[in-house]
Amino acid sequence: MRVLIAGLGTMGMSHALAHHRHPQSEIVGLVNRSSPALPTELQSYPLFNDLRDALEATHPDIVVIATYSDSHADYACAAMEAGAHVFVEKPLATTVADARRVVEMAARLKRKLVVGYILRHHPSWQRLIAEARVLGGPYVFRLNLNQQSKGATWETHKALMQTTPPIVDCGVHYVDVMCQITDAKPVRVHGMGLRLSPEIAADMYNYGQFQVLFDDGSVGWYEAGWGPMMSEVAHFVKDVISPRGAVSILSGMHPASDSVDGHTKVGALRIHGADGTDRDIDFPGEPGHQDLCDAEQAYLLRAIAEDIDLSRHMSDAVQSLAICLAADESIRTGRAIEFGT
Repeated sequence: MRVLIAGLGTMGMSHALAHHRHPQSEIVGLVNRSSPALPTELQSYPLFNDLRDALEATHPDIVVIATYSDSHADYACAAMEAGAHVFVEKPLATTVADARRVVEMAARLKRKLVVGYILRHHPSWQRLIAEARVLGGPYVFRLNLNQQSKGATWETHKALMQTTPPIVDCGVHYVDVMCQITDAKPVRVHGMGLRLSPEIAADMYNYGQFQVLFDDGSVGWYEAGWGPMMSEVAHFVKDVISPRGAVSILSGMHPASDSVDGHTKVGALRIHGADGTDRDIDFPGEPGHQDLCDAEQAYLLRAIAEDIDLSRHMSDAVQSLAICLAADESIRTGRAIEFGT
């Protein structure tokens, strides 16, 4: 498969390396607005600074989109119109309407569309979801991912916030986990946020939290903050609670909050029964960040080769985005956002 990679930040570089090493892939070009420092393995590939020029020159079978969020929808549609299947990093778009536009085009043109929900490819997170579903709902979800970012990481976060706040950029991963566990639809979302730094624009916020109510009675809480002021204490909370007990990631095993590998690591689960019993499950040798990017791209290639039905995958991507964008709207308007009204 002829592969074009658009965007060469942390995620794009990892996806490019995944295709460089995959026997069924042939990278035909890299796209980036600037000239990045490339690892040795990627230095021989043609470098473009415009996606449409690259599409016309390379005629790819697959386009991997890892640019800033506000370009995702237009780039995905341009790639599909050019005949390519698409992998797009999360979030799928910056509006629900644009996300639906991408999904509708994928269905109409019969293109495979995979969204970069990296936790879906992590065996430990798959086990967490399975154990939670065994307990049965309704559920309480307590999830967060705060990052004490500084230096180059804080500069990256400030750039990201120009298009996507933390509760959307990170939140879609964990709301997707909520939705996989409960299989319910959102009813209402209420968010709160705060600008904690003079280094970001007055209409932006680098800390946010929200609550979501589902139609099965489940309730979820999610929190995300970026910046040098964020606390390392309780930066990683992952609890799923039901009438029959709880499934929790043992957070004491996690590295610093700005560790990329640490964001996906489970380490160990505690399964707590309402009868007072506890059972721990250890996950030694968990996959690292590059391993998971390899798995995402291998899944895309398999979805194409085996014609896997991605309808649920795509609808889930739209729903998790819709919940997080509703939280952002709630923060900006000061009111709860109702679904289906």
